[in-house]
Amino acid sequence: MSKNLPQHILENLNTAVLLIDGGLTIRAINPSAEMLLQTGARQALGQPLTHLLPRNQAFIEAMHTTLLSGHPFTEHGLRLGVPVGRWITVDCTVTPTGPDLLLEINPIDRLLRLAREETRHDQHAASRAVIRGLAHEIKNPLGGLRGAAQLLERELPSESLKEYTRIIMHEADRLRNLVDRMVGPKTLPRKLPVNIHQVMEHVRKLILAEASPRLRVERNFDPSIPDLQADSDQLIQAILNIARNAVQAISGDGIVRLRTRIERQFTIGQKRHRLAARIDIEDNGPGISEELREQIFYPMVTSKPDGTGLGLSIAQDIIDQHGGVIEFTSQPGCTVFRIYLPFESAENGIRTAPGTTAGSATEENQHV
Repeated sequence: MSKNLPQHILENLNTAVLLIDGGLTIRAINPSAEMLLQTGARQALGQPLTHLLPRNQAFIEAMHTTLLSGHPFTEHGLRLGVPVGRWITVDCTVTPTGPDLLLEINPIDRLLRLAREETRHDQHAASRAVIRGLAHEIKNPLGGLRGAAQLLERELPSESLKEYTRIIMHEADRLRNLVDRMVGPKTLPRKLPVNIHQVMEHVRKLILAEASPRLRVERNFDPSIPDLQADSDQLIQAILNIARNAVQAISGDGIVRLRTRIERQFTIGQKRHRLAARIDIEDNGPGISEELREQIFYPMVTSKPDGTGLGLSIAQDIIDQHGGVIEFTSQPGCTVFRIYLPFESAENGIRTAPGTTAGSATEENQHV
């Protein structure tokens, strides 16, 4: 590797390090860089840097400038396009070392994800506190209004006049139900062993029953996922809310994909979990508009003219109570909501189904 650092030190660094010559050809690469860029030393050595960073012309030009000037530079929060169509967010430092350049890459995607997750959790907690306060203030006068309408109905002699009091009571009940839905689940989850694929199958059948015949649902499940300690009914509600949004996004005429996977050493909030289940709900709709992305989990926020904007808020509340988190990525043609649920017991292992290995997946396509 570099003449300035012993090879064994570079090989044990967590930072991805590459040594680049004056022609921007890769002369050396440490194991962390191999892992980050999903390549091997044999494939990378002697290749131009553009082979590993094929969509980063501005960054390549900056390295040319450093070769000429001899001045190092650092880029923070740089989006690097790497092979297999991936984009990663990194901090990069380029340092001249004689005729060569030392490129150090620190991925910060995980740190950004944790910061977004913490911010979203704080915002959600604040909004829930406001909603619960408002619910109390709204439901008290609603109860009085309904009671007064009932008493008035008893005194009215005409059946036609009683119709007006019934409208008042009906609307008071409707508003009370809306407030209850905004507040979310009234009870804590009753956690029992739950097979997540039974939950997913139930959701799949429900959305197929509600949607048009043109809807296509694809399943890609990992059979090695063990049972979760969860409230089955609440999980169905959370996943169904997201799946219904996906169906509405494609107007019932497109593809919804349901996936399950295992994530290892996954951090939720400030806690690192040895194993977590990942549930993906993907659709090929137009995507979520930029102006909605930061507010999408707030109650009453919706892009649908007849929507209540409560589905995602309730889903997030349920997943929060299970110690999990919901994330999403969206672009035209591909929106993915990901639910991460930790396994509560550290002793929970991966039970492998006959004929499969941990992490393998089965795929079924359902066309209706």
